[in-house]
Amino acid sequence: MKIAQNREACDAQHQGAVVRKGWQVKTIGDVCEVMNGGTPKSGVPEYWNGIHRWITPAEMGKRLSPYVSDTARKITDQGLRDSSARMLPPNSVILSSRAPIGHLVINTEPMGTNQGCKGLIPGSSIETKFLYYYLSSIVDLLNSLGTGATFKELAGSKLKEVIVPVPPLAEQHRIVAILDEAFESIAIAKANTEKNLQNARVLFESHLESIFTERGEGWVVTTLGAEIDLLVGFAFKSEKYSIRDDDIPLLRGDNIVQGCLRWNDVKRWPRHDTAAYERYWLREADVVLAMDRPWVKAGLKHAAITFDDLPCLLVQRTACIRCKPSLNPRFLVYLIRGSAFTRHILGVQTGIGVPHISGQQIKDFVYAMPAVVDQKRIAQKLDALAAEIRNLESLYQQKLTALDDLKKSLLHQAFSGAL
Repeated sequence: MKIAQNREACDAQHQGAVVRKGWQVKTIGDVCEVMNGGTPKSGVPEYWNGIHRWITPAEMGKRLSPYVSDTARKITDQGLRDSSARMLPPNSVILSSRAPIGHLVINTEPMGTNQGCKGLIPGSSIETKFLYYYLSSIVDLLNSLGTGATFKELAGSKLKEVIVPVPPLAEQHRIVAILDEAFESIAIAKANTEKNLQNARVLFESHLESIFTERGEGWVVTTLGAEIDLLVGFAFKSEKYSIRDDDIPLLRGDNIVQGCLRWNDVKRWPRHDTAAYERYWLREADVVLAMDRPWVKAGLKHAAITFDDLPCLLVQRTACIRCKPSLNPRFLVYLIRGSAFTRHILGVQTGIGVPHISGQQIKDFVYAMPAVVDQKRIAQKLDALAAEIRNLESLYQQKLTALDDLKKSLLHQAFSGAL
């Protein structure tokens, strides 16, 4: 009964699968030995830094190649004996069965796994790479078979019941050879596209850097504090937050990411209780900067306020930088995005657990500034270049998506007998 249910699930994923003459329909349990993994106790030094390779889903997810010959962590003979970890022979297929379901590798050396993996040891009727590709083609199905409240996990019993098409070995080798060649070409195309995507971003940052380092005639040295009005937000009391969608969004540091805002986790303030906080209303073209943890891996947490972001109120530990007539707002955006301002902020921030900056430290930034008319001209050119870069990024992302879709299409063709 369970096998029949899994057959229906597999057919839903692969319409028309396993129709070619001479192909057999079996289960994973028929063609593989399925082994669970295990983890020695982390607090026992005698279990770790041994000679036995031992892999986890997290490590599997970082790999670019199907093959793995070594692992970041290793366990000892004692760790192997005192845990449920078991060594898989070379040329097994390792499948992550939780957190997440679906990472796949082929081990070229004996290897153990943690309990978040299943080891599939292919029998004589199925070729390792064929099994690897087939499992890659049904990751959505495997996910649908996972259960659990905290995180989904694919049980070994369910994995064993998953249907697998098994053509003759010669046919398996032919399909694997076709997929290997096609996927190698796709991998090269993806690598080139990702490189072009990175180059486009570097091009913009390089041009931005050249503007503020080379400067121009008539640029004068000043401080940011002399050219802006700086406002630090108010400590709105959380017990008075509103859950009404028509109340006023509160802009916090958590809502600021590198170069933009995210409003999916916004707190709100009652609309009828804003009279006392008029000075904390944000305006279009204001630039906001997180004062706690101001820097993340992507860059400084800053953004320009647009019409679509309004109305909103500024919360404590968040700075609003508002231009005086001597400073163009778009020029300010690029100034803050530049490496000199980033270096300044990283150099003055204090605190170990939660790095933070003060309003005065923001105002202390020293830089060179052209006349307002030149600021506007520079900002317009940078806006135009940024738009071109965004268009290129969109094209490259579309190409990456198309390459991923091509891989899925080839896998579907391979296991429906269409190759």
